[in-house]
Amino acid sequence: MSKNLKGNLILLIAAIIWGLAFVAQDKAADTVPPFTINAVRSYIGFLFLLPVSAFISRKRGEGLVPETKEGRKNLALAGILCGVMLTISANLQQFGISSYPGSAAASARSGFITAMYVVLVPVFGLFLKKKTRLNVWLAVALSVLGLYLLCLSGGLYKLYSGDFVVFGCAISFAVHIMCVDHFASTVDGVKLSCVQFFVCGTLSMVLMFIFEKPTLSGIMAAMPYLLFIGIMSSGVAYTLQIIGQQYSKNPTVASIIMSLESVFAALGGLLFGEVLSLREAIGCVVMFAAIILSQVDFKRKFVRF
Repeated sequence: MSKNLKGNLILLIAAIIWGLAFVAQDKAADTVPPFTINAVRSYIGFLFLLPVSAFISRKRGEGLVPETKEGRKNLALAGILCGVMLTISANLQQFGISSYPGSAAASARSGFITAMYVVLVPVFGLFLKKKTRLNVWLAVALSVLGLYLLCLSGGLYKLYSGDFVVFGCAISFAVHIMCVDHFASTVDGVKLSCVQFFVCGTLSMVLMFIFEKPTLSGIMAAMPYLLFIGIMSSGVAYTLQIIGQQYSKNPTVASIIMSLESVFAALGGLLFGEVLSLREAIGCVVMFAAIILSQVDFKRKFVRF
């Protein structure tokens, strides 16, 4: 198995976990405010990964902290920058999910809108002087149509504030993916994940104490969902993202595979009783088609996975 294929399979596993986590995030939002959810899940992810990182480091004959000054500096810089972007992304996503009314298919809508980062990554690449193929721009236009069907087909009254917030999350996640891609080859993936979750948990906790009044009873009621998104979505999936991107050759391809979380989010929502209208379902299909189109190489006639 090639390293590139191995990386893509790792990213696919992460996408499955993230997709199912949308449902858990929606359920947790019933009793726990957004900053609190991300503070708790991030610290759970950090505490889960810390012994894992220690075990891996011991097997390699390394210390938990890089031995060289340059290594510590690179890990700290990568962890802080990725952690800040993760804080922005995760909280925008959770606020968006929490703001949807009960009648909206929150998991499916938020999952597919979040997946727009797959188109935004190559667009942002223009600022780094990376070439963008024509099919990517076609995918942008198709994704706009998909968003229209998903969010606006019933008129402006069908456009929720959560749609705007989650789209902001997609923008932020695109930047996060590019940050991870920049640092993935220079630092240990598990250690980077540990640091970014500690940063995200700390920043979210500060915002929690400033803006929210969480209750212990509310947190305990949502604990099964918080444990799932803390251990599986944060601890496992984000670490798989970093490791997968170390093997995957192209951040755009990586973003395409990770965007499949939108499909699993919709499937997970359906299992828990969410209902999509026909127009919304068509919008999801169109957006998924845009995701795939952005990776088709017309010159070589294949999909660049």
